Amino acid sequence: MTDYLDAVIVEHNPTNKKIDRAVIWLHGLGASGHDFEPVVPQLGLADNMAVRFIFPHATKRAVTVNGGMVMPAWYDILEMSLERKIDVAQIEESAQQINDLISREVERGVSPEHIVIAGFSQGGAVAYHVALGYPKRLAGLMTLSTYLATNDNIDYSAANKDMPILIEHGSHDPVVPVVLGEQAQQLLSDKGYNVAYHTYPMAHQVCMPQIQAIGTWLNAVLA
Repeated sequence: MTDYLDAVIVEHNPTNKKIDRAVIWLHGLGASGHDFEPVVPQLGLADNMAVRFIFPHATKRAVTVNGGMVMPAWYDILEMSLERKIDVAQIEESAQQINDLISREVERGVSPEHIVIAGFSQGGAVAYHVALGYPKRLAGLMTLSTYLATNDNIDYSAANKDMPILIEHGSHDPVVPVVLGEQAQQLLSDKGYNVAYHTYPMAHQVCMPQIQAIGTWLNAVLA
């Protein structure tokens, strides 16, 4: 029996239809699944859409760059250089936990092509790993204020070569420099992916114009 990650579940379903869309959205380091829960009503999703948002809680683990402090983390960060030395095995372990959540949604009747994988900061690094390697077509990949940590370890899936990818970043981000978002955009564009890239005049956070833009994008890719 699969041991699923605990998660906050929010459903957008104004007309009480059978849920047939899903967004699995991963939080950042030291946060929780509650972080993006308040965003759902602000997205302006279409009334005829029945979407389940799954906001999983990361496992608690020691984080080297934070003095070994134990906190919710998708993986250990060993060094805060621009290249970000990380524990790749832990990213792969977290990615498998997200793959299990995808499988659960499929069992509930949501097709993979109607599932978006999203993540902020650390969660975005795992979202990249999951979606780019997933063997069936997904609805889209959304990565916020993050970086592509595992390019050399991803088994890029041909099924998702035309998957819409949304990369968003704060131009004043002191935690994950905007150059890392640009690098991910360039690398994926060079590989032939359909990437939309936006920056906002903000730090390591989200802002209301961005949330509205995310809603517009979700309405399009989940339609």
